[in-house]
Amino acid sequence: MMEAIRKRDGRTVPFDAKRITNAVRRAFQATGETKWAEEAAPAVTERVLEKLLHQGVAVPTVEEVQDLVEASLMELGYHRTAKAYILYREQHRQMREMKSLVSCDLIESYLNQADWRVAENANSSFSLQGLHNYIANTAAAHFWLERVYPPEVRRAHREGDFHIHDLGYLSVYCVGWDLKQLLEEGFGGVPNQVESRPPKHFRSALGQMVNFLYTLQGEAAGAQAFSNVDSLLAPFIRADNLSYEGVRQALQEFVFNLNVPTRTGYQTPFTNVTLDLTVPGFMRHEPAVIGGKETEF
Repeated sequence: MMEAIRKRDGRTVPFDAKRITNAVRRAFQATGETKWAEEAAPAVTERVLEKLLHQGVAVPTVEEVQDLVEASLMELGYHRTAKAYILYREQHRQMREMKSLVSCDLIESYLNQADWRVAENANSSFSLQGLHNYIANTAAAHFWLERVYPPEVRRAHREGDFHIHDLGYLSVYCVGWDLKQLLEEGFGGVPNQVESRPPKHFRSALGQMVNFLYTLQGEAAGAQAFSNVDSLLAPFIRADNLSYEGVRQALQEFVFNLNVPTRTGYQTPFTNVTLDLTVPGFMRHEPAVIGGKETEF
């Protein structure tokens, strides 16, 4: 006979076969098959115990026992009741998830840093913004697992077979943007929002890049990236007749401005800036763009 069972929270408690019988009886009653309840419920329990002994499991988990109940109901031909039992399990699983989602324990787990997910993102600081981000991410992750991913993926993630990173973002990961388009069109296109015309000077181009990355950072889980930055901005340096020190100072301001912690969770924006060092072949014969217009030097 089984002597103990492991609960979902990891605690080991005495094994009580009557709990299996009562749960199966309720499943029969839920389907209206009450005439089978008194006779079949003990039979299902006995079959579950036989399976546990055959498997040689010393301390089964609650989930393992419930899986065997489902299998036993199906094997004994009680398909309707088996479906009711499966539905019952799923409903109670969702109730447990919702209870943990809205409880004060969620906030306390962040404040006490008891949940490893508090430190999953090394760029996020322990702060009030970090707390708000943690709560929002927990809710979004719950939606992904319950409404988007299939049950087998949800189960594998929660049981640690693999880990889905940044599950709290209902969005894409890293995004690469066309800097040339920004220089040609300026920053705009969103109704009822402030717009900027195409930049005419080196510093204003860098400023628009900062504003662009600030604005779009919240729409992706990963980095926002610009490529060909030196090739596309070099014409502005010539047009402004900037010295080496002038360029250096402008780029220093660009880096400082990007490092302001404006991302959720009190993070600096996650950005990538790629330099060519030499102009790529596909750009060699393209005209420079200044103030949104093609310019020849």
